[in-house]
Amino acid sequence: MNKRVLKLALPSILANVTVPIVGMVDVAIAGRLGDAASIGAIAIATMLFDLLYWNMGFLRVGTGGYAAQAYGRRDLKDAVKVLVQALGTALTAAMVIWLIQIPYLKLSFLIIDSSPYVQSMAKEYFFIRIWAAPATLSLFVFKGWFIGMQNTISPMVIDVCVNLVNVGMSILLAISFGLGIKGVAYGTLIAQYSGVIISLILIIVYYKKLFHYIDIKNSFIIKEMKSFFVLNGNLFLRSTALLLVYAGFTSIAAKYGDTLLAVSTIMMKLMLLYSYFVDGFAYAGEALTGRFIGAKDKVSLIKSIKVLFNWISAIAIISTVIYWVAGEEMFRLLTNNVEVIAAAKEYFPWLLFVPILSCVAFILDGIFIGATASSAIRDTMLLSASLFFLTYYILSGWIGHHALYAAYMMHLVVRTIYMSFIMKREVIAKA
Repeated sequence: MNKRVLKLALPSILANVTVPIVGMVDVAIAGRLGDAASIGAIAIATMLFDLLYWNMGFLRVGTGGYAAQAYGRRDLKDAVKVLVQALGTALTAAMVIWLIQIPYLKLSFLIIDSSPYVQSMAKEYFFIRIWAAPATLSLFVFKGWFIGMQNTISPMVIDVCVNLVNVGMSILLAISFGLGIKGVAYGTLIAQYSGVIISLILIIVYYKKLFHYIDIKNSFIIKEMKSFFVLNGNLFLRSTALLLVYAGFTSIAAKYGDTLLAVSTIMMKLMLLYSYFVDGFAYAGEALTGRFIGAKDKVSLIKSIKVLFNWISAIAIISTVIYWVAGEEMFRLLTNNVEVIAAAKEYFPWLLFVPILSCVAFILDGIFIGATASSAIRDTMLLSASLFFLTYYILSGWIGHHALYAAYMMHLVVRTIYMSFIMKREVIAKA
């Protein structure tokens, strides 16, 4: 079982390592464009896309869970049907996003409290990167489907290529060509479409023999899509609640001024850094849980869950030590702004809490996704998001900006406790 887990997890980890590098390169480029406002602009613009795209996260999550269970049943026709339905949904959603982009941006800046300078740069970034919507959403689908088919090598190839193109083009266009924030946006745009091309090549190379199962007309019959939309409706609500937490973190931080917004932006990048290693095991949990539930193999399901918990516990301990020893040095890699670095020092201890408090929540996400336990995932995030905001507003009058970090920790604890309590009913019983 360890070999099975590692075979699925390691390629995802290698791919995931490149993800924070892209985000950090974006922040590092912004941090060297002149002032803290540039970092804030990248943070807010990224948050705006998170609000759009993370809500579409069900395209990866739902596709992966269904494909994994179809794989476990050896129902390849159903696996292909899920891919067709998800791609159709992704392209439709992208068209809607293009149509609403201007009112969406105007409404967002009625809510987000930021300086006019930050707002202006964020808009420049937004109106370039928005044209990558079809590519971005299609990549969600391809990645989820590959993972469900027990193939984490292909998503690794896609992610590594996309992220390397993103980093290279962003540096070239933003710094070498002097385009600044616009260059970072163009780099992302180019990278996303390169990812779609690579995905299609991999589909042809590995799954050409399944093409005869493609039935576009019947795949989009309402009756055929009912279960697809029920699952993804719950996952959409889950993604919305999760986005409220991360968007809330950034928008609340913006109220404390450009310097603390820059601090919070970089701190969040660091807090999520270790999770990209855990996510590799979460993807393995998603693939194996779906597979063993589809095959009705309870013994293997329980064994895989135990193995997964052993691995993520080790990662959490190692990550805590790394944050303790090198947290401040990691922060300095992302900005050379003296004011931002000085303001950040009192927040470094929060880094030590993240791995231990979040590792179980992250791995349970993958396990529940593989079980397609969408209502349980939805309820977990709605509860934890509510307690995130409640905790902040209760504590903000006492501990100020630190309340934001305390609230983030609270939402992680709630996710861990609630999903652990219902796992037997929502996951184990299905096998």
